[in-house]
Amino acid sequence: MTRRVLVVEDDPDIGRLVTMQLAELGCEPTLVADGVSGLAEAEAGNYDLLILDLMLPRLDGLQICKRLRSAQRYTPILMLTAKSAELDRVLGLELGADDYLTKPFSLLELAARVKAILRRIDLLAAPAGDAAQERIEAGDLRLDLQRREAFVAGAAVELTAKEFELLAHFARAPGRVFTRTQLLDQVWGYSHSGYEHTVNSHINRLRNKIERDPANPAYIQTVWGVGYKFADPR
Repeated sequence: MTRRVLVVEDDPDIGRLVTMQLAELGCEPTLVADGVSGLAEAEAGNYDLLILDLMLPRLDGLQICKRLRSAQRYTPILMLTAKSAELDRVLGLELGADDYLTKPFSLLELAARVKAILRRIDLLAAPAGDAAQERIEAGDLRLDLQRREAFVAGAAVELTAKEFELLAHFARAPGRVFTRTQLLDQVWGYSHSGYEHTVNSHINRLRNKIERDPANPAYIQTVWGVGYKFADPR
C-alpha cells in the first residue's frame, strides 16, 4: 500500500531531498512551501504522515500542530527543527507531535524515523484483541489501550501520542527494567546514539502528569545505572 506523505517545508533544497527520499521508500510525497497552504492541505487531504518544519512563512509549525491535534482525525507528525530550537521541540511534542528531527539530518535517519512511525501506525490499526487485555490498571492509574485514554484517580490525563505509547509500553511489563536504548528502539523505533535525552524528557513529562509526587514516583521508577521500570504490582 502506497503511503501518502505531506511535507511542509519552505527550504526548496531540503524539501526536494525529503521528497526524493520518501519516493525511495515507496511513499507518495506532496510538498507545500508555506504554513497556511500546508494546514489547508493537511486538513483536506487524507495523509498517512505529515513532515512539518517549525519555521514556516505565514503560519508556523507549532500552530499547525495545535490546529491538527484539535481535530478528530489523527495524522502522525514528524517535526523538523533547527538545532537551537529546544523550546520549540518541547512545545511541539507537548502539542502532540510524534517525533522530531534536528537539522541538519541525514537521509538515512529520516528514512528510519519515517519507517518507525508508519510501523507504529500499522500496529495501532491492527484488530483489537480481548477487551480485557485492552485495559491496564495499577493503583490509581488506568489505561484504555483501545481508546488511548489515561486516568489517574478517575480524572482524565492529557497525554501526547508518544507519552501514551511510552506509558503503555511500561505498563504492559511491570517490574521489567528497560534501558534508554531499548526504549528508543521499542517505542520510537530507532536507537541512535545521542538521543537518550529524548527518553529522559518524555519520562519527566509523564511523571509530572501521572505521579502524585514526581520527585518520588510510584509508577515509573528509575533503576540507577540501568534505566527505568514500571512499578511491580502490589
